[in-house]
Formats: sequence, C-alpha cells, structure tokens
Amino acid sequence: MTSSTAVRASHTVPGVSPWLRRLAGLTSLTVLPSCLWRLAIAVGIPMGWGPGSDLHHSYYPGSGSLVLVFVCILQECLALLSLGMVQRWGEEVPGWIPVLGGRRIHPLVAVVPATLGAIALTSITVLGAWTWSEVNAANPDAPTGLALRIFDLTYVPLLLWGPLLGILTVAYWRRRRIHG
Repeated sequence: MTSSTAVRASHTVPGVSPWLRRLAGLTSLTVLPSCLWRLAIAVGIPMGWGPGSDLHHSYYPGSGSLVLVFVCILQECLALLSLGMVQRWGEEVPGWIPVLGGRRIHPLVAVVPATLGAIALTSITVLGAWTWSEVNAANPDAPTGLALRIFDLTYVPLLLWGPLLGILTVAYWRRRRIHG
C-alpha cells in the first residue's frame, strides 16, 4: 500500500457513496467563484463598480483589501467543513488534536450547525438573488453590462451551497444512525 493509498484509506468512511464524496467536493467549491471575484477587487482590478461605491477599484489595494481577503478565507473555511460530512474527521476528532484526539463526535455536534447553516445559507442566497435586481436598479454605481454578467456568474454557484449542504447533512445523519 503506497502512502497516498494509506491516506485515502484513512479518510474512507463506511456507507459514503462516491457520488456523496463528489457532492461534498462540489459543495466546498461553490464559494470559490465569488471569492475570486472579491479577490480581484482586493488587488484593484476594476469589476464594474462606479466611483460612488465602496467597491470601486480606486480604493484597492488598501485596508479594505484585508476585509475582502478575510471574508474569502472565512467563506472557504466554512465551505470546506462540508467535507466533514463524508470524511473520517467528521465522525472522529483527528488524533493530532490534544486531549480530544480519537474521540467519536456525536452526530448532533455536526448535524445541528450544518442544518442551521444550510437553512441560513439557502435563505440568504435566495433572498439576495431575489432582491439583487432591485438593489442594482437603486444603485447607479452597481455593475452593469459585462461586469454585471461576471458578477452574476460568480455569485450564482452560492445558490447551491445551502441546498447541497442540506443534502450532505441528511445523508450524514442517516449514515451515522445506521453505521454509528
């Protein structure tokens, strides 16, 4: 057994289908396009915001860039937690963590925050998508034309984050009830 095979085997969880593993990977990537869009602003690339907007490229890079980078890091870290729904570290505290390493994680410790997160993410993203055209119409400095299309393309995947996390959470709960 090679070291990469051993690593893969250590992440294997009984009862997790290949399509759930792919779904978890996809879920963790739903935030990536919007993060790349924000990072473009953070480094000063014009993304269609007018001079009256806090997101106008003339303000970046600057102290506001740190906020955008922090939001991207936080969002990516939260999205990567969806992988815990299909990997061993979502069921057992990793051995390298002092005192707690190796202990089983009670299913509700993952299910409750994941369920609340899925509901919140779905609500926030759907509400944001629903009202974006009103917000855009009311703000003369909002992106238009190609810049608006790029914005839309980078934020549409976020609409999937909550529902996909919900699917993973239900599968995790069912699997943990069956397999312990």
